[in-house]
Amino acid sequence: MIAASPEKLARFYQLIDTARQPQRADRSAGGLLPTRAFRFCEAVTTASAFGWYVFPPMSFSLIWTGEQVAWTFEGAEDWITLGRAQFPGFSDTFDDAAPDAARGFAPPFLAALPEPGVVQVWSGLLARTAPDWSLLLRPPANLPRSGYDLFEGIVETDRWFGPLFTNVRLTRTDTPVTFDADYPLFQAQPLHRSHYADDRLNDFSVHVGVAELQPDDWAAYGRTAIHPGDAAARQLGHDAAEVRRRRRARAVQRSVVVTVESDLQQVRSERGD
Repeated sequence: MIAASPEKLARFYQLIDTARQPQRADRSAGGLLPTRAFRFCEAVTTASAFGWYVFPPMSFSLIWTGEQVAWTFEGAEDWITLGRAQFPGFSDTFDDAAPDAARGFAPPFLAALPEPGVVQVWSGLLARTAPDWSLLLRPPANLPRSGYDLFEGIVETDRWFGPLFTNVRLTRTDTPVTFDADYPLFQAQPLHRSHYADDRLNDFSVHVGVAELQPDDWAAYGRTAIHPGDAAARQLGHDAAEVRRRRRARAVQRSVVVTVESDLQQVRSERGD
């Protein structure tokens, strides 16, 4: 069991104050999930809600010629060949607030990387997490995108305090790809460091063939896939209802534990322990 931390699991520092703030990811994927998936598929809705949406600090467009990347935004007169670009006006804002040693080191908003068609995009955020927690930065779960893909990365944000960015790979040439400031750029998901440690991930086995299933495996399969009947007879969404029932039970259990611990703390305080 992972011990609870007294501090926030994640803290986001929004350096560009005009940007949209991070928000908890949505079980309906911003309303874009099919209705049946939202109502009956707990696996999809749980994955959709895992973590926080992170938005680009402004709307902008990229275009890749196959050799160079250019960018533009509302108010720009034309396409601008991309090397490294600051968010408009941010360098001065950063330097005005920064100590002497940090002046001139404002994070770039966009940077064309050496790999063809790959652009690094800064969210305008810094982030810290509780001890031993990291952030998995990945494409928003179950949200569509067009003309680009994202690299995924795990950042140990309890130790590394720097710009929270993602790397975008443009997948088409000579066609503008637009990023909307109100549409999630990526999803940040909390991971405990022990969950991706080699000793844990190397601890697995593979059992080949139906004959490898043991009686308890068959019993578990029966509870999941057979009872209370075949798929046609089964109540729609019964798996989702069961997951939600267990979630409510865990929430009640946690509430009881917190209440008991609070009562014990009050008793100790009254006794002067």
